[in-house]
Amino acid sequence: MYKHLFFDLDHTLWDFDRNSAESIAELYEEHRLVELGIPSAEAFSEKFIEVNRKLWRAFDLNELTHAYIRENRFPMVLSALGLDDITGFPDLNEGYLRLLPRKAHLTDAARDLLNHLHGRYQMHIITNGFDDIQALKLASSDIAHYFIHVVTNEKSGGYKKPDPRIFEFSLTIAGAKVQESLMIGDNHEADIQGAQAVGLDTVFYNPKGEVVEVQATHDIRHWQELIQLL
Repeated sequence: MYKHLFFDLDHTLWDFDRNSAESIAELYEEHRLVELGIPSAEAFSEKFIEVNRKLWRAFDLNELTHAYIRENRFPMVLSALGLDDITGFPDLNEGYLRLLPRKAHLTDAARDLLNHLHGRYQMHIITNGFDDIQALKLASSDIAHYFIHVVTNEKSGGYKKPDPRIFEFSLTIAGAKVQESLMIGDNHEADIQGAQAVGLDTVFYNPKGEVVEVQATHDIRHWQELIQLL
């Protein structure tokens, strides 16, 4: 039925939370943040994930820019942890972006899934992430070779999920028809509702069992379920 599979990257195939937590822990030790009153790397990581997730959701809704996220997320995290004066403090974002994309952890059974699908389907990535960072993530985790096209908002001319135009752009460059294509992602608003707006069938990768109002074509908890479907 399907010829083309379009995947989200972060949180879907590439384990953002685990890779981010490792990077944050290294920054915590490198900059001796315990001496500034941050009790643990875990507390630092949890607050970062909370702040970063909110910023990226605002980015998806066109409320702020990539540059804003890069410039402000760590000051916001430190402020939320009680450190308001960071004058002269090292650029944590620079260090984070140096460490993060070189991490290689994938979500559970993601590589098994890609091996199963490789050669059976034409596979592509649609991501709102930065061109350079996403390319490093794909290379570091050794999954770049599975994908024909990697579409970012930069490559699509400024469109980003859930804007239907990034899905239309992706279909066009892949030479894919809607009826023979499937979108797979973990973000119900950006990946699922965005894809549904152009008529794509969808797979909601939903390991936590999130309850949503608008159903995807398939709602799965683990990649083994998709292996059975495809």
